[in-house]
Amino acid sequence: MRDRQQLFIGGAWVAPSTDRSIEVISPHTEEPVGRVAAAGTADVDQAVAAARRAFDEGEWPRTDPAERVEAVRRLITLYGRRRDELAELITAELGAPISFARRAQVALPGKTMSALADIAAGYPWQENRPGVYGQDIILRKEPVGVVVAVVPWNMPQFLTVTKVVPALLAGCTVVLKPAPESSLDALFFADLLDQVGLPPGVVNVIPADREVSAYLVAHPGIDKVSFTGSTAAGRQVAAACVPNLTKVSLELGGKSAAIALDDADPATVAQAVRYSGMGMAGQICNSLTRVLVPTSRINDYAEALAATLSVIRIGDPADPATEMGPLVARRQQEQVRQYIDSGIRQGARLVAGGTDLPASVERGWYVRPTVFSDVDNSMTIAREEIFGPVIAVIPYHDEEDAIRIANDSDYGLAGSVFTADTQRGLRIAGRVRAGTFGVNQGYSMDPAAPFGGVKASGYGRELGREGLEGYLDVKSISVAGP
Repeated sequence: MRDRQQLFIGGAWVAPSTDRSIEVISPHTEEPVGRVAAAGTADVDQAVAAARRAFDEGEWPRTDPAERVEAVRRLITLYGRRRDELAELITAELGAPISFARRAQVALPGKTMSALADIAAGYPWQENRPGVYGQDIILRKEPVGVVVAVVPWNMPQFLTVTKVVPALLAGCTVVLKPAPESSLDALFFADLLDQVGLPPGVVNVIPADREVSAYLVAHPGIDKVSFTGSTAAGRQVAAACVPNLTKVSLELGGKSAAIALDDADPATVAQAVRYSGMGMAGQICNSLTRVLVPTSRINDYAEALAATLSVIRIGDPADPATEMGPLVARRQQEQVRQYIDSGIRQGARLVAGGTDLPASVERGWYVRPTVFSDVDNSMTIAREEIFGPVIAVIPYHDEEDAIRIANDSDYGLAGSVFTADTQRGLRIAGRVRAGTFGVNQGYSMDPAAPFGGVKASGYGRELGREGLEGYLDVKSISVAGP
């Protein structure tokens, strides 16, 4: 049982203003694995004030960018030394299989930090531009200010890194608000930040419930909110930022389509679908959950997906042989089961999976990988983000019909096309409305490439040079005279 009853504010571990706590429950055993202090509104005020002082009066925003890069590199070193410990913690709190936690939940964030540090090291922080009226113009890239980073539970370390690290490299100060389910690993991250030697208040970490989180994103003392979560919550965050004209970036839900063209291989597509989200039991925003296939081959694809997903090893996430663990919470399990029931009611054909617990487990918030065939794109399971291991196989008549169905979605986060003709795939990629796309692969988040969506999947970009620039303002300085 891990007990963390302090918040990280102003460079110190401090007692919270309330006696409330957050209980972290194992999705596998359904028993507590930890308890953390829950911040109150007074703690929010204290954290924002600390970040505000560190930005307005402190040295960090005015530090040479090379020194900020060096600080992040020290963090990378500390992170690498404790990777195994962090992976085990994430497995305990989220039910992520330990093999997946080591690879995607811990190793990937480490690589991402290195890539972001390299981008910042080579970034042009100042640019000289000739003006139209004969005056020289200096463009300076300056930090946007105090940033609130709101991180969900599904990929907590990766998403923390994609927000906190570019903000630090830009010279911003940060208040990190993790999800209650992943508060333990956020405080672990705070332990590492505490050892890096950042000035007090540059990063503050405050787990909190929904009500206190709403107070934080609407706080007049902040300059930007970077939010990852559901589309419904994203709309609320955007509305809360309007009165203060707070900048906001939103990475929201997805209902990504995998388009299998008539020359694609069903087994290859099935493996890509498996890779895109099953390691986290389908709880990945850019998972390929709609598989669009030629009408004449729908049975081939349904059978390939059923065969590939049905053999995934489900069980104790601490077992290195486990390939898929439970969903994060009982509410998530119940919601996914409701979606499966709705698919059956609306006439989709259940090919694999269902609402029963996997035979390999006796308790825990598990759902078997589930495949529906003969799905119409108007059905609920094709329209709404399920955030669980449920795949909808949707037939199309021709290439134009496939593009139409792919675009017939409220979301536009990611997608993929599979074909033996790469140039044909690139043409399809150019016509599907999505912020990120893959050709002959499930979209993989390369730290050098910007990631984000369109439509109800949000706006703004993370990762790559564009992710760094999301935490920068541009100041124009005109210079007259000799």
